[in-house]
Amino acid sequence: MESELDYWSAKALLEWQVELGATEAMLDAPVDRYGLGEQKPKPARGAAAAPVPVVPKEADPVAEAQKAAQAAQALPSLRAAMEAFEHCELKPGARNLVFADGQAGARVMVIGGAPGRDEDLEGRPFVGASGRLLDNMLAAIDLSREKNVYITTVLPWRPPQNRDPSPAELAMLVPFLERHVALAQPDILVVMGDLACQAVLGKRGLSRLRGQWDQVWGKPVLPMLHPEDLMRQPQAKRQAWADLLALRARLNAQN
Repeated sequence: MESELDYWSAKALLEWQVELGATEAMLDAPVDRYGLGEQKPKPARGAAAAPVPVVPKEADPVAEAQKAAQAAQALPSLRAAMEAFEHCELKPGARNLVFADGQAGARVMVIGGAPGRDEDLEGRPFVGASGRLLDNMLAAIDLSREKNVYITTVLPWRPPQNRDPSPAELAMLVPFLERHVALAQPDILVVMGDLACQAVLGKRGLSRLRGQWDQVWGKPVLPMLHPEDLMRQPQAKRQAWADLLALRARLNAQN
């Protein structure tokens, strides 16, 4: 039989095990270490706890857009706010910001959907073939961007390959459009195309919506076919003419 350890031998063995990293003595019952889960090591006695890193909260693009739009007190400052807005992925791929054209303060404000190639190059809405057709349509009821019409688009930047904007992109740009309308102060809004109807009215299905007056942002709204739709479907010009006459009648009634 082995002799029992004396005090000093037992103490030396214990100190040796501590040096090897042992932290607990033998327990009365077994412990399932796999069932304990991962445990973070405790800081040494007297050592300061490591600071918990602060993760910055990501900005909400819609909230940032609303804040920037509401801070604009005039059209030039609204344009500057849109130029400084960095949360929209459409911006880096566009050549120019497409803000507006025509006469600010005009009774009629035309809102298109998205800039195309020509608009992106010039930085103005409704240029090129579709712009010329729009000018002819307005002239037929004695309106023009040079005298009494103000024009803008829902998207200030051309989407890559003319794709539709994502719901997130649309949501962050609508606050700028709403503020644009408030600062321009038109009597009537004309929304051209399905994207403009979705942004302004929250509805799609232009064939059903066109020619039916609606109300949004305190303004009467007339949905109409976009000039590009008319270029693809010349037979629809009859419907566009009826809508133009309805617009002219509404303007005359408000005089």
